[in-house]
Amino acid sequence: MMHTILNHRTIRKYKTTPVSQKMLEEILLAGTKASNTGNMQTYSMIVTTDSTLKEQLCKCHFGQEMVKVAPVLITFCADFNRFNKWCNLRKAKPGYDNFLSFFNAAIDALLVAQNVALAAEEKGLGICYLGTTTYNAKQIIDILNLPKGVVPVTTIVMGYPEVIPDLTDRLPLEAVVHYEKYQDYSDEKINELYSEKEALPFHQELLKINNKETLAQIFTDIRYKKADNIAFSKAFLKAIEDQMFMNNE
Repeated sequence: MMHTILNHRTIRKYKTTPVSQKMLEEILLAGTKASNTGNMQTYSMIVTTDSTLKEQLCKCHFGQEMVKVAPVLITFCADFNRFNKWCNLRKAKPGYDNFLSFFNAAIDALLVAQNVALAAEEKGLGICYLGTTTYNAKQIIDILNLPKGVVPVTTIVMGYPEVIPDLTDRLPLEAVVHYEKYQDYSDEKINELYSEKEALPFHQELLKINNKETLAQIFTDIRYKKADNIAFSKAFLKAIEDQMFMNNE
């Protein structure tokens, strides 16, 4: 498993080769073994293999071709719908129509997603997380017929890799690990921690292509702009509210 973890690659080009139902179920079962809040399992996995549905979902994911090409698409949802219904049938009054409950369920769904990702890679499949799930949550809710109490939080594209890319760069361990208490970063430390990343030929080429002075500007001015962050935040919060997760009473 350590070999699988340390050799993770984000796969964006897939073969159309189907994933067997047996393998898929083994991978999904691994997902259910993830840690979760109170063992309530307040999540759902929506497995999509139908080409028409994948075509619709592809539009929600900014038209990324791999959504249509890869044989399996899994949408991971925070889901209190099932648990609430069980409570009501057992003479118990659920109180999970609030942000904390959504947050807990979202964490659970993400833990499940990572188990699924690792299990898939262990079996020789490739995966790619789609952050666009939260950007267009309302559209995905409509396409997948998600009832109140269910919100999509991430999606994984899964299949056999057509192209296996190089490992993606990561910051050194000391950049993300703090012992005992948080140790804030000096300017000198920031320069040290990001120097290797900034010097990579791939990132230097990005600067030339986009006519930017620093790698940070690629993120702030192109990839994750403030205006987009605000717009998608408002849309996602509205979707959470519409799915009955923002009761403040």
